[in-house]
Amino acid sequence: MKNSSLLKLLKKIHEDEDGSISLETILIIGAIALPILIFLLVKAWPTIKTYFNTNLEDLTNAGPNASS
Repeated sequence: MKNSSLLKLLKKIHEDEDGSISLETILIIGAIALPILIFLLVKAWPTIKTYFNTNLEDLTNAGPNASS
């Protein structure tokens, strides 16, 4: 008797397609975002890092000379 109800439950879960649209949407967003993230890490990150380090040094060096 338990096997029969378990099989019915598994069949019902297998046939349920309510969450498929949201899952497909998440996969599409991931497929778009992943190449952008890889590009940013490989190509743009050194430029961003240099920009922030340069400006941080400028702020650090200008700190003692700032007028109050």
